Amino acid sequence: MSLESSTYLREINIFSVIVRLTLAMLCGGIIGIERGKKNRAAGFKTHILVCIGSSLTMLTNQYIVNILGFGGDPSRLGAQVISGIGFLGAGTILVTGKQQVKGLTTAAGLWASACMGLAIGIGFYEGAIIGCIFIFVVMTILDKLDNYILAKSKIIDIYVELININYLKKFIEYLKDHQLEIIYIETNHTTPVKGDNLSCFVTIQQLYKRNHQEVIALISQFEAVDFIEEI
Repeated sequence: MSLESSTYLREINIFSVIVRLTLAMLCGGIIGIERGKKNRAAGFKTHILVCIGSSLTMLTNQYIVNILGFGGDPSRLGAQVISGIGFLGAGTILVTGKQQVKGLTTAAGLWASACMGLAIGIGFYEGAIIGCIFIFVVMTILDKLDNYILAKSKIIDIYVELININYLKKFIEYLKDHQLEIIYIETNHTTPVKGDNLSCFVTIQQLYKRNHQEVIALISQFEAVDFIEEI
């Protein structure tokens, strides 16, 4: 790209507006597709809208300063986007009945898409495209690496239902007998479970490393375990 065309694309004109909003739609869509494939609350369309809206905000800001000639801080509107996107991101985060926190990555992705949109909107095309690549890599390749690391960790968080509260002490002893140290345990009577079942949230540390599936299978062999899953 020549210096003249590069300068033209960074100015406010019909062509640069179309290029920026199209690029915002593409970059936001790339990140949104990954979230959409995992059936997240904020998926393809949401990420596109966030990125386009952020770009349009910076375009408006640049228009106000460069075309209308109004003074003031040219980054003021962009700063409001950064803080305001937190409300949208918070809506994607929830805590399930089993105390699983869901949506943090999606919320971070929305915030990153907003930042990407701001870069596109002000004409920082290189930063936006490189940022899009990095965000996509983190959400795909590094997501698999993160899952692999967690699977190899000595720390395991589990949700377990015992058929009766009277088995809780024996359950704790069973874990200790199999070299599983309890770091944290919480019983939750408010979680709806069947019959007299007692729901427990337990954080376990293995004294020697084993596959998480092996540990879950071992715990499920306890006589009073009615249901168990890793969280």
